[in-house]
Amino acid sequence: MRFFLFVIGMVMIVEGLPYFAFPEKMKSWLQQMLETPEHVLRKLGFGLMMAGLVLLYFANRMV
Repeated sequence: MRFFLFVIGMVMIVEGLPYFAFPEKMKSWLQQMLETPEHVLRKLGFGLMMAGLVLLYFANRMV
């Protein structure tokens, strides 16, 4: 549970950093995302999830 909370905390830091550092740019990126078709966002999300799984797999094999 401790490791899980650590990982969630790190994700929140990484996710929040662009909003803190570049709020005006994030607004324009979010507007572009609203205009992007849903099927493109789904493919992007799926690709990111698969890349995350691959990273976790290799990280687990290194330990």
